[in-house]
Amino acid sequence: MQTLHKPEWIRVTLPGPGAYPKVRGILRKYGLHTVCEEALCPNLGECWGGGTATIMILGDICTRGCRFCAVKTGKPSGFLDAMEPENVARAVIEMGLKYIVLTSVCRDDLEDGGAGVYAETIRKIKQTKPEVLVEVLIPDFNADPEALKKVVDAKPDVVAHNIETVKRLTPLVRDPRASYEKSLRVLQLVKQISPTTYTKSSIMVGLGESFEEVVEALRDLREVDVDFVTIGQYLRPTLNHLPVKEYVHPDVFKMYERECLAMGFKYAACGPLVRSSYRAGEFYLMSMMGR
Repeated sequence: MQTLHKPEWIRVTLPGPGAYPKVRGILRKYGLHTVCEEALCPNLGECWGGGTATIMILGDICTRGCRFCAVKTGKPSGFLDAMEPENVARAVIEMGLKYIVLTSVCRDDLEDGGAGVYAETIRKIKQTKPEVLVEVLIPDFNADPEALKKVVDAKPDVVAHNIETVKRLTPLVRDPRASYEKSLRVLQLVKQISPTTYTKSSIMVGLGESFEEVVEALRDLREVDVDFVTIGQYLRPTLNHLPVKEYVHPDVFKMYERECLAMGFKYAACGPLVRSSYRAGEFYLMSMMGR
């Protein structure tokens, strides 16, 4: 299959001096992983330098195998690091973060999918540094209301869960244990458990979807009262992952952003290098100021 050449608007800035080596050193000190590194995020240097980082809890081995994701797949066999919540809280203090995003691999090997670890980590951060804003980017927990309640009751500032792609492409892009409908159900349940908690989701484009299909997905997200949304270009992490079908022009991302705001999302970040946690703190604060 012929590989598309990246257009001029896909420009990744490599991490340089400044916050990057400091943050990386602290993470290594506490044995922590970030999705920024594991998923080969193009915005790593920018976000770390701006006081936002995305820490990946529950280890670095995922029990699922989505065809777009660079995170390792395997069998964690129930392993958990009992010190992880405490270590995350300590790292957040040392890094001087203003906004922390917690995400994780999927842990279908655990009874609650790791929801209890999420809850304990949120509480540790809030107890240690109450002014830090905490966003969680959660797996689906198989849409288990009890697992979701554990997370929401710990009072994160934002609960995010990604639908990833449009409905038609979901079986091709995501692990068979995930589904478009299940993800929408997760976001709906979070709002039912706590109507005042902000919810967020993200869509990748460039996988062969149409503009109309993306708009349909946005409508579905608004139907379950999602507050924030991000749309970004899919970039193939390795040759073993799905190929890019199209590099979407920046003008199309502007059109998506207009659609999002017209539908009533509180904010929308849409652009070629936007990722689900991209400049999360900045956009959250902007939404709070009504901008």
